[in-house]
Amino acid sequence: MQAFLEYVVKQLVDYPNEVQVSHVVREEGSLFELRMRRSDVGKVVGRQGQTISAIRNLVNSALSAGGGHVDVEIVEGESDPE
Repeated sequence: MQAFLEYVVKQLVDYPNEVQVSHVVREEGSLFELRMRRSDVGKVVGRQGQTISAIRNLVNSALSAGGGHVDVEIVEGESDPE
């Protein structure tokens, strides 16, 4: 699932080589953290959060058979390099 999520996000951004997806297991369920350039965050969030919402729905639908909760979060990183 991590590779699929990375593939989808890389298709949306201007700097796909800087996209990082990490998987964290928590008591409440799994978490996928997305890291990217700050200038690409808006492309992944989308208008009124529709794109990130669709990505979260895809991930949860794909993993719903195994039970548990999966979340996708964008982790704020450093500013864009100049």
